[in-house]
Amino acid sequence: QVQLVESGGGLVQVGDSLRISCAASGRTFSIYTMGWFRQAPGKEREFVAAINRSGGNTYYEDSVKGRFTISRDNAKNTVYLQMNSLKPEDTAVYYCAASLSLGRLSRLDDYGYWGQGTQVTVSS
Repeated sequence: QVQLVESGGGLVQVGDSLRISCAASGRTFSIYTMGWFRQAPGKEREFVAAINRSGGNTYYEDSVKGRFTISRDNAKNTVYLQMNSLKPEDTAVYYCAASLSLGRLSRLDDYGYWGQGTQVTVSS
């Protein structure tokens, strides 16, 4: 079992940068593949990025490649999403998720544990 709590969301302007965090409970944090998903009003939750247990492998949705960076600090039980060159279409609630499965996980069903989300709003 793991509990996830996101933080760091807020209101920013187009082109700005923002880093959001996901703090996880438990001593076994390093065994989880971690992912970020987002959900805009009226839309389904979609994959953003994932990172493997050691942090050596990352995977991104095409629309955020080159702009977003997922990372993790296993000593702090924390996963980060650095978001640069933000666009209005990035506006969403961002959710942290954890999976005991391996691989380049990009489906909601791959993840068994979810945080409550943090709001990111990008305005012009």
